Amino acid sequence: MAMKWIVAALIVWGVWMLLRKPAKKPPTPLGEARRVLGVGTRADAVEIRAAHRRLMSELHPDRGGSEQRARRVNAARDTLLAALKEVR
Repeated sequence: MAMKWIVAALIVWGVWMLLRKPAKKPPTPLGEARRVLGVGTRADAVEIRAAHRRLMSELHPDRGGSEQRARRVNAARDTLLAALKEVR
């Protein structure tokens, strides 16, 4: 009798594990920086700087952009360039 309860509990647990939504992983700083700049995982320094320049031409506060968004783009550039320097 106890064996049936154990088997039933394992089946219910297995079905629950299959149907539940997996927990979302928080974005990594590098992943978030890549998303902000719109560059891929294999972006080099030239591509990062070009994406930064393109975004800042649109988002710079002197051109009517948001200062907060400009800071975010600058931080993303700094994060990715620092990570590239660490790899070298």
